[in-house]
Amino acid sequence: MAKNDTRSKILKSAAHIVQSDGILNLTLEATAEKAGVSKGGLLYHFPSKDALVAGMVQDPMQSYINNIEKNVDQDTVQHQRGRWTRSFIKGTFGQRNPDKDMDAGLMAAATINRDLLKPVQDAYEHWQDHIDNDGLDPINATILRLAVDGLWFSEIFDLAPLEENRRQQVLERLLQLTKEDQR
Repeated sequence: MAKNDTRSKILKSAAHIVQSDGILNLTLEATAEKAGVSKGGLLYHFPSKDALVAGMVQDPMQSYINNIEKNVDQDTVQHQRGRWTRSFIKGTFGQRNPDKDMDAGLMAAATINRDLLKPVQDAYEHWQDHIDNDGLDPINATILRLAVDGLWFSEIFDLAPLEENRRQQVLERLLQLTKEDQR
């Protein structure tokens, strides 16, 4: 098994433990057993529990960042105004993950060591700066970001998650609002 495959398997196993057994049951031993690797093999990739949780946050977060940046490059709307906000909306809507890896990492970091949330906090500051300077009214653009974040949290915690048709309609309306906003 390649080094990256093993690392990925360990991270998925850790996320599964958090989702199914709870954060308090996330241990290096349990993760190694679930991943089918020796504790030494796990320690090679993640020398501590903090390093494991940091990986649980950073790996899916990087995928999320890449998804948003890809959407910026692919935005084909005629005008540039709102381009970044649309990309954030699309990136967040597209971030669905049945394993909820990112969600597990964020919950683990918030519980185990809040300093591990720093990459997420930095990304949000960067995103908010883009949203504030996207040519839309900054308050309206921020409301759109917060609405998308609210959808994401409702899905993380199964708080009346939207059925697929309604979810698609919400996406379309949010995107439409980025095209109608006048500064």
